Amino acid sequence: MNSQATANEQSDIDVPGGKKRKSRAWLWVLVLCLLAGGAYYLSRGPSQAQQAKAKADAAKMGARAVPVVTAATRRGDMGIFLEGLGSVLALNTVTIRSRVDGQLDKVAFTEGQLVKEGDLLAQLDPRPFAVQLEQAEGQMAHDEALLKNANIDLERYKVLYGQDSIPKQQLDTQLALVNQYEGTLKSDQAAIDNAKLQLVYCKITAPLTGRIGLRLVDQGNMVHATDATGLAVITQLQPIAVVFNIEEDSIPQVLQKMRGDAKLRVDAWDRDKKKKIATGELFTVDNQIDQNSATLRFKAIFANEDFALFPNQFVNARLLIDTKRGTVLMPTAAVQRSPKGTYVYVVKADNTVEVREIVLGPISGDEASVESGLAPGEAVVTEGVDKLQAGSKVIPPKAGAAGGKGEAGSKQGGSPDRKQGKGA
Repeated sequence: MNSQATANEQSDIDVPGGKKRKSRAWLWVLVLCLLAGGAYYLSRGPSQAQQAKAKADAAKMGARAVPVVTAATRRGDMGIFLEGLGSVLALNTVTIRSRVDGQLDKVAFTEGQLVKEGDLLAQLDPRPFAVQLEQAEGQMAHDEALLKNANIDLERYKVLYGQDSIPKQQLDTQLALVNQYEGTLKSDQAAIDNAKLQLVYCKITAPLTGRIGLRLVDQGNMVHATDATGLAVITQLQPIAVVFNIEEDSIPQVLQKMRGDAKLRVDAWDRDKKKKIATGELFTVDNQIDQNSATLRFKAIFANEDFALFPNQFVNARLLIDTKRGTVLMPTAAVQRSPKGTYVYVVKADNTVEVREIVLGPISGDEASVESGLAPGEAVVTEGVDKLQAGSKVIPPKAGAAGGKGEAGSKQGGSPDRKQGKGA
């Protein structure tokens, strides 16, 4: 016992305070770990809280209904069109010129006036031509007197020749003189007719019905038959033509329809393709394809009763080549595209949306036909699709509200212009 106690005392004396130092070192390590953990928590804690809040907000947003605009699909007829850029051309354009030289005494038209064929447009001073007419008539009267005297002498010579009192040569000479005077009278008559014609030309009339342009010569000026500018220009507006280009791949289909004596309808739309200006019929096609554009020129005739078409006006021409009847129609604004194909958001009875894959048919303007995937009467979303996903809850428009389901469906899908099949 005494020896063990003595050994313990010796160890304590050899390493004085050893246990106390070891316990203090572990304490400092623990404190440092706690400090490091607290710093890490303080640095990471706010972002995790923000993430949790964002998830909560997203969940709220997912549960919140999204306001959208919808349209109802319908069953109807879809026209198959060939489209091309075109311009309006007048069937006839005439530059009004004087056919005689003279002073412009009177301008009888107003710039921009609609004139009819035969209307008086201008009048030149007729007095010089009236003088020429009197001269021609006087010359004819003189030559008529000479012819009358020559005929009297001819009758006398015939009697004398029958009595063998004059030679045959003298009778023949007199007969030739009579014929000469008769020829002179015809020339005089032509001079009279020419003078009368010059008087007629002094009155310039409209050669066709159309709109007259700006006046190019003022009253009082001298005009000549050789003037290049003329007095004004008349352009025929009724009917009027539209020339447009169609790709060469569609030519056989059009020619086949034309061989069957079918009247192919052509619609002229404005530059933005939002308003139909007029409706006409295909008249003819050109005889060769343009190698630069690989297109063929088509010409359509429009009655233009309301003067909506104007020469050199730019239009978008749409040639109705066929009609797809009894197909499902919807606004093109509802069509969404993905790498897998086309789809739409369909609003179900519980006001949630379903992603529905569809097979599109021909598209005409703001309306598209559906081969499969939709039935008539289903509501599809046309506006607000950027906030939707499968199962999202939506707020459909109220009945009668602007852009509502009923209104959107009738405006986008049921406009009179979209029912091509019934009018074709």
